Amino acid sequence: MFIAYVVLAVLLSVLLVVSGRAKLVRDQDITETLTRLGVPQRLFPVLAALEFAGALGLLAGILYRPLGIAAGIGVVLYFAGAVVSHLRAKDFKGAPVPSVLVLVSAAPLVLGLATV
Repeated sequence: MFIAYVVLAVLLSVLLVVSGRAKLVRDQDITETLTRLGVPQRLFPVLAALEFAGALGLLAGILYRPLGIAAGIGVVLYFAGAVVSHLRAKDFKGAPVPSVLVLVSAAPLVLGLATV
């Protein structure tokens, strides 16, 4: 299970870094989506920092599992918040992506807990 945790933690970390970078450079699609959800542009760097912290925590969790578990909880909550934001804005077409990411981000959390 340790190898599965490492693989999932690395893949999810890459996804988080790519997503965070898109927020920092104000990628057009990301900007349009977040603006439609009512997220002010001044919060984009904060969201990016949360994603970078989650990625770093998941990677650090390879060596120190409690940190990886904490990061996993944070990433799951981050994407759960994204689902709630989509639903509150009645953006039902946009909700499936963060919903899947909640499940994807739960996998390293579960594996991290299983390999403590």
